[in-house]
Amino acid sequence: MTISTPLAPAPDDILREANAHCDAHRFADALALLDPLVGQRAADDATLAPALNLAALSATGTGDVARGEALWLRCLAVRPDFVQAYSGLAALYATLGALAQAQSLYERLLNLMPADSTARCNLGVVLQRQAQHAEAEAAFRAVLAHCPDHADAHYNLGVLLQGQGRQAEAESAFRATIAANPRHAKAHNGLGMLLRDQEQWEAAAGAFHEALLIQPQYPEALNNLAMLLKASGKLAEAELAARLALQIRPDFVDALNNLGCVLNELKRAPEAEVAFRRTLALAPNHTEAQYNLGVALHTLERLPEAEAAYRETLRRLPGRVEAYNNLACVLMALGRRGEALDVLHAALAVRPDFAEAHFNIASLHKEHGQLDEAEAGYRRALDANPDYGDAKFRLATLLISMGRFEEGFARYECRYTMPGFVHHATQRLLKCPAWQGEPLAGKSLLLWQEDGLGDMLQFGRYARVLKAQGAAHVAFACQASLHRLLGSVEGIDAVLDHDAGAAASARFDAWVSPISVPHRLRTTLDTIPAPLVYTPEPALVEHWRARLATLAAGPRIGIVWKGNPKHFNDAHRSLPTLAALAPLWRVPGLQFVSLQKGQGEDEASHPPADQPLLHLGTDVGDFVDTAAVIAQLDLVICVDTSTAHLAASLGKPCWVLLPQHDLDWRWMHGREDSPWYPGTMRLFRQRMDETWSAVVERVRAACAERFGV
Repeated sequence: MTISTPLAPAPDDILREANAHCDAHRFADALALLDPLVGQRAADDATLAPALNLAALSATGTGDVARGEALWLRCLAVRPDFVQAYSGLAALYATLGALAQAQSLYERLLNLMPADSTARCNLGVVLQRQAQHAEAEAAFRAVLAHCPDHADAHYNLGVLLQGQGRQAEAESAFRATIAANPRHAKAHNGLGMLLRDQEQWEAAAGAFHEALLIQPQYPEALNNLAMLLKASGKLAEAELAARLALQIRPDFVDALNNLGCVLNELKRAPEAEVAFRRTLALAPNHTEAQYNLGVALHTLERLPEAEAAYRETLRRLPGRVEAYNNLACVLMALGRRGEALDVLHAALAVRPDFAEAHFNIASLHKEHGQLDEAEAGYRRALDANPDYGDAKFRLATLLISMGRFEEGFARYECRYTMPGFVHHATQRLLKCPAWQGEPLAGKSLLLWQEDGLGDMLQFGRYARVLKAQGAAHVAFACQASLHRLLGSVEGIDAVLDHDAGAAASARFDAWVSPISVPHRLRTTLDTIPAPLVYTPEPALVEHWRARLATLAAGPRIGIVWKGNPKHFNDAHRSLPTLAALAPLWRVPGLQFVSLQKGQGEDEASHPPADQPLLHLGTDVGDFVDTAAVIAQLDLVICVDTSTAHLAASLGKPCWVLLPQHDLDWRWMHGREDSPWYPGTMRLFRQRMDETWSAVVERVRAACAERFGV
């Protein structure tokens, strides 16, 4: 008996089964079926081409790229006209970055199949990747000439045009892609990027959302949506979109970098630092992440590390002017102003119209008292960027401080055009027009506090002037701590809190900030009105006289050594501690009274034994109490706070210690007096690189001279 053996499957059956495995992405199973077939047949058997091609595809699918390449080369050796092998091997070379080889194969394929639109489109992509932009565009347009609805050709042409800055043409190409294939997710994403760059926020968001509806697991679209949401100020949503992109692709460096930027905007700098460091761990040459790391470290006030990050950014990308500018800001904060100036000039060598560099150079000149150079720098910054709000504001305050009130106060009105300023919101809040200087006879006027307490004491003098110009009713909307004092000031008919003032604003003919009045009235140095007049309440004077009676005989000097810690310049304007004034205790016969409230009170409550001090600040309720105390003093010595304005308005001698850095414009430049308080105020300015101890020593000597010691 003869035993029959099973018949070997026919080659066609093997190919059909292997194809089914490939369609299901079971590449290893397909390769196992094909191995005997491609291994046992003669190498030059032309009928082997389909099996070799399918085996090459299967090997590549398993990750064995070298074997896939070898199999496709065998396929083309036995059948030089086997077009599927050209297409597969060309795609493999393109994936591997072997672009010249891929181009050659696509060109050979097109010699065989000139009408193969997919091959020509793929050739265009390879040409584009080799920066052969004209040739790539010609390839895409050739496809579209024969196949006007070829979605991928439209899309690839759009990508090419977008990269060349031909935005309008790129948008048309992406829209043509979507018309040909409404479910082309990449085209929706590309269109969204174009619309975002045009600041068409809603349309861009719609495009990104459409891409994600088609392809929910699309990290690029999620990342682009995150960038859009960040630009729109929707930071919480931007964070979520970036994190979703990273869930899909944890090593997506652009999404990591963008997440860090969002976290920085959310004031979560420590988390932002982590994101930027992760980005750099994955992509050490990611210059943008290196720069952003510097920004996070700068925010965290880790200045030496921020300096290193900015310098590394500039080593990699010498043209990044923002890094120059931020490095200069770090150097200024570290007190290395000469180096900062050199860095800013280096930035201008790269970009002569870089507004921020001109601005910072001007600020350095201002700090050094080089006012003409500072003015020129701020004007250059505005020439480069006419909408540069900080430069507008700094130029305005510089001009006022130089005594050039007409232009300075006119420019100071820019605060109403700057969204970051509280003044910007006032215009929408109040339901009456802003006063522009028109006649006031018979009109009602609402004075509106937008600035600090000291500002209101300084410019409250204008209520009397406005009343004298015929205003029938002048109300002052201000903080509660000013109510009792301003309620008895000449020219003010009513005092309101801000809520009541806003509610009643429609009943007024106009509103104005007290600090805008000098501009409306064209105040000059020679026409500054006298300070507001306030007479302390006799009963309060008697009340505080009993407290002051505990002092020994001798001149009484009120002191304030710290301002509001929320003030932007408090680190510079406030003295470090009460002990900084200790040299004053050495002047014989002087009696000191602490008017300090808030920050610094604890020091005054328990002063060292060698610091004789009567502390009243804690018991003072508001400015009316403070005024009753000051009225019984011989002198007030203070830092730049509202107490200085109150004392001088009462006609009391007041000595003010002024910081070198970020000096307030109201104190002007180069003067030891103030035209706002003639005869009462004396200014002790901190000189360049001078410590507070040197300033206090000059005050001590002045005390000794004044009081005859």
